Formats: sequence, structure tokens, C-alpha cells
Amino acid sequence: MQLSDRVAVITGGASGIARATCLGLAREEVRAIGVVDVSDDVFAACEAGNRTLGRDVLVPFKGDVSSTAFRQSVYAQMVQRFGPVHICVPAAGIVRDALAVKLDETGKAVLYDEHLFRKVIEINLLAPIYWAMEMIGTVAEDRARRKLGRWEPEEKVQGTIIFIGSISSAGNRGQVSYAATKAGLAGAQATLAKEAIYHGVRCAIIHPGFTDTPMVRAMDPKMVREKILPLTQLRRLLRPEEVADAILFMIRNSAASGALWVDAGWHPPA
Repeated sequence: MQLSDRVAVITGGASGIARATCLGLAREEVRAIGVVDVSDDVFAACEAGNRTLGRDVLVPFKGDVSSTAFRQSVYAQMVQRFGPVHICVPAAGIVRDALAVKLDETGKAVLYDEHLFRKVIEINLLAPIYWAMEMIGTVAEDRARRKLGRWEPEEKVQGTIIFIGSISSAGNRGQVSYAATKAGLAGAQATLAKEAIYHGVRCAIIHPGFTDTPMVRAMDPKMVREKILPLTQLRRLLRPEEVADAILFMIRNSAASGALWVDAGWHPPA
């Protein structure tokens, strides 16, 4: 897929893998990138990025990715300013780890908090799917305006979605909600891949391992050092730029499909 002069939307873009992906796409001459984040940091991140890149390619949006009105507003503004959105990486996510079932001091079983589970589903599963579908909609509407029907290969690929899965989608102790949402994204990816190609839009997913991001840095360093790193072949955290490079590969190479595991050789015990 030719990236120059394309338009992208990336959620969670103020830090970590998503920020590295924004900078990588900008260096590939993507025309404009809507950088979405719930944090005020998104404004400083975009200002610093644009200064480094030497052009105003990063467009900041602050808001809640689970808000329908916010999502529609971001897409409406991007389409109005730059035209249809061709690339979407809905990377925003949260972690709320706890055992699925544990016993309290009286011997009573305590289940994982249902409110937290619904919150994780809202942010990690529903939101990325809807940000992706919104992007497909901009391409479909643009093709309809140009009286184009089913996409044909000679037109070249019209757009690409990359979901951010996780090695935890295969199961990980203490991550019943996070793992369930990341596994759910794989099902959404497989379905959208079948449907969206009618409009010329590809859909794939990458499954990163533990990466040096604010989310992982918030974990207990001793636990990371003793329980996580020994279970990877590289024996270190991945760098956000390494994962972003894999995302860019999946976007650029239209022959790549399905899932790509970027896991540093993760091999957890049963």
C-alpha cells in the first residue's frame, strides 16, 4: 500500500506503541494523522513531533475513545480537512489485572469485579472495533460519491486497519478481562477482513509482547524482572519502535494478512 498522501487516525497516540506508529507513518510521508488520546499530553506530543518532522502532520484530539460523539467528531473533522481516512490503528487500551476467582480470609470466593470487566470491554474491545468501522465508512462513502462499487485489484488497496492484540489473547494469569478483549479483537479482525475488502480495505492484527510503555512501566519492576523477562527469548522488553515497525510492515505490505506475533519469543508455562 502506498502511504504517501494518505490520511490516518491513531488512538492512544500520546505515548508508547501508538506514538511510535504516528512518527513512523509521518516519516513515510502520510499526509495527516489524527492523534487521539484521553491525556492532555497529546497536544505536547503532537507539537514536539511536528517540530521534529518539520511539518504539521500530527493533528491532536483529546477525548474518551469510548464516546460515540467524540469518535464521530474526530472523523468528521479529519474528512472535512483532509478527505477520507485510509489508515486506522485503534491502539488505546487499559489494563485492570486481578485473578478471576480468589478466596478471601473467610474462605468465600471473590469473583473479578464485573464493573471493571465491562469497562475493559468498553475501552479495549468495543472502542477499537467502532473506530475501525468508522474508517471503513469514510472509504465506502467516498467510493459511493465517485460511483464506484465493489473494489477491484487494479485500483490498488484503499485502506488498512491494524488492531493491537496481545500475547495475553492466548491466556495469561491475572488478566481475564484484558485477555478476553484482546482475543475478541482477533474475531473482529477476521470478520472485518472478510467484509471490508469489498471497499478495498484490509484488516489485520498484531500481538505484541511486553513492551516498554507507560502501561508496562506501571507494573511492579521486580515482577517484570523475575516473572516476565525470563519467559522471553530476548530477555528484555520490546521497544515501542520495534512494534511500530511491525505495524508499518503490515500496513505497507498488502500481501500480509491475518495476525503477526511480535512477542520477543514469549513462552509462558501452562
